[in-house]
Amino acid sequence: MKCLVTGGAGFVGTNLIKRLIKEGHTVVSIDNYSSGLKENEQDGCKYIDLDLCEADDISKHIDKVDVIYHLAALARIQTSLSDPVLHIKNNFISTLNVLEYARLQNIPVVYAGSSSKHDGLYGSPYAWVKWSGEELCKLYSSVYDVSNVICRFYNVYGPHQLMDGPYCTVVGVFQDQYISGKSLTITSDGEQRRDFTHVYDIVDGLVKCGIGLVDDQPITDGEFELGRGVNHSINDLAGYFGSDYPTEYLPKRDGEYDITLCKDDLAHKLLGWKPSINLDEYIKDFVNNLK
Repeated sequence: MKCLVTGGAGFVGTNLIKRLIKEGHTVVSIDNYSSGLKENEQDGCKYIDLDLCEADDISKHIDKVDVIYHLAALARIQTSLSDPVLHIKNNFISTLNVLEYARLQNIPVVYAGSSSKHDGLYGSPYAWVKWSGEELCKLYSSVYDVSNVICRFYNVYGPHQLMDGPYCTVVGVFQDQYISGKSLTITSDGEQRRDFTHVYDIVDGLVKCGIGLVDDQPITDGEFELGRGVNHSINDLAGYFGSDYPTEYLPKRDGEYDITLCKDDLAHKLLGWKPSINLDEYIKDFVNNLK
């Protein structure tokens, strides 16, 4: 199977590409390296440095593929609040261009959605534009018969995650602070809860969706929630680094929500997807490996 992974030099994209190559698939990546890293590039994958917002004809840059994993996006709620135009334009136009390529070449698409859809579409430009990408997928399915699947991610963490900068997640921030011997910075009272899902589990769901689309299994036009199904408070997360490790509390940030928790098990039933990696064990291994 020949696969296109947009955002292939990023966190989830890198892990997906490693899995696809390991399984013997041919992989090409498109990334503009706005948050992706050259150091993430994997042997066996062809990398194209291209801004999808400017790519009105992707077929000029790559040969036809069997499936598209559209992961490319400017992520994070906070950065979208400070620069809404950049995030809305980038995420919407890039998705439109990918779907248009898929329409013209008759290629199925796996779209990386976000669980932020469930916490208020108008809470941040990021939440709204990721949902708008879902709506584009549904439009292209309804009008042009473009097969696609939407996979909504829940607070992904794991290898190749960013550990500094504006697109870093809380697990990455805490790991970086722990390595540096700094206090773990917790916003608000730390009782907000998140469904943290390991990237290997996310990748497993993506691969199952892609194979299902190419093999014409009955998952076409599905919507799947890829969450661990267990949530932890930020205080819990900090505690996994050590009950006596120092913490520092900061004011609540705009756009933050109180709870994420995946309760939908459709991916379990239709994909046979079974997330299995636990956050506390991941942090325990991380801490022990530094000793």
